[in-house]
Amino acid sequence: MKRNISFYGLVLLLLVIDQAAKMLIVRTIRLFGSVKVIPGFFDLSHIRNKGAIFGAFSRVDGPLVTILLTVASFCALAMVAYYFIKTPPSEKWMKIALSLILGGALGNLIDRVFRGYVIDFLELYIKNFRWPTFNVADFCITVGAFLLVIVFLVRRPSHVAHSD
Repeated sequence: MKRNISFYGLVLLLLVIDQAAKMLIVRTIRLFGSVKVIPGFFDLSHIRNKGAIFGAFSRVDGPLVTILLTVASFCALAMVAYYFIKTPPSEKWMKIALSLILGGALGNLIDRVFRGYVIDFLELYIKNFRWPTFNVADFCITVGAFLLVIVFLVRRPSHVAHSD
């Protein structure tokens, strides 16, 4: 348990950063407002996402979608938390990947449960190409998922079947 403390701390840190950033956006940028940070590339924009990560299902309206996404979020969170707890601290990169996913999932779930939507605010674009607006939690989930794939790709099997 003691060796897991730093990973729990990472989850908590990511959650706090995500929620603090969202609170700052809500307090400083009006809904649907935008502030240019790097003209032609990056804006801070205040939107409410009732859908999933990167705005998936955001055009579908109604309480059923919110309920389904909230239930799906709880299920995904439970699965990640289970693997997070079961993964030994010695598997550092796996724990970091799961910490990123867990922190991000918790951040968006808190929004969904207490607000009914997720606050997104990071907007990247080049000319007419716009990446869907996202937030710190989405970034953590995405980086964690990529890191998880890399860990699985470079991981050596613990035991290899031999055929003689």
